[in-house]
Amino acid sequence: MEKVEGYVKRAKDLEVYKRAYVVSLAVHKATLAFPKIEQYALADQLRRSSKGICANLAEGFAKQTHSKAEFARFISMAIGSCSEVETWISYAFDLEYISQAQRDEWLQSYGQVYGMLVNLRVKLG
Repeated sequence: MEKVEGYVKRAKDLEVYKRAYVVSLAVHKATLAFPKIEQYALADQLRRSSKGICANLAEGFAKQTHSKAEFARFISMAIGSCSEVETWISYAFDLEYISQAQRDEWLQSYGQVYGMLVNLRVKLG
């Protein structure tokens, strides 16, 4: 992890970012196999919300030099995206686009990411 004067230099160096990024890639790849009718609906929502976690972390991290409160706000948005992706995962499973094993793996991963985001927000005060 790159650090400058005791601080993480970029959002992508945060462990929570790394975990969210890896699972978002898996989600993206898997949704490409969803039925055509879902490519601009459920699959797109899954891709957007999963990527939104990392995007919000990156944008908020860049703004923290001006405002810790702004970073905390973006972390809250990332938490919202995390909850959203969990909902879309449930839909994908119930519509039989993903297996129970896939659902369980993704929900576990996003549960960990969610907890890490909450802890990060708490640390900001």
